[in-house]
Amino acid sequence: MSHRVGYAPGVYDLFHVGHLNILRHARSQCDYLVAGVVSDEMAQLAKGRSPVVPLVERLEIVRSVRFVDAAFVETVPDKLETWQQVRFDVLFKGDDWRGTDKGRRLERDFATVGVEIVYFPYTVHTSSTQLRKALDVLTEPVQPSVRPSEAL
Repeated sequence: MSHRVGYAPGVYDLFHVGHLNILRHARSQCDYLVAGVVSDEMAQLAKGRSPVVPLVERLEIVRSVRFVDAAFVETVPDKLETWQQVRFDVLFKGDDWRGTDKGRRLERDFATVGVEIVYFPYTVHTSSTQLRKALDVLTEPVQPSVRPSEAL
């Protein structure tokens, strides 16, 4: 009987139900799940912005999810290099990657080492980007509706 190791990479910033769904679905398709938590530097490189929640806290949150057997800090952009360290059999991604240049490259690269790519539905109604935008709106300074010169 084979032991199937899964890998679910992500920034996991502003942890939400979409993150939980990915980890739950991933764990249901493997015997051992490693969550790859992207470092602050790698998140900045990949997304053009730093996470709100610091790496050590994101790592602790993800490590505490019952579906996760181990958490790994991802510090390199090359997923094959990460594979050499973790040695997983299946990599899980959101289906927003399916059919994209990045997704096809991932599939092609991992086919060379026998790793399967499994896509899960992207949680459209909740994302860290949407949460970040909502927080930005809440923290924007309020502009007075009357100019000081008009108040006199």
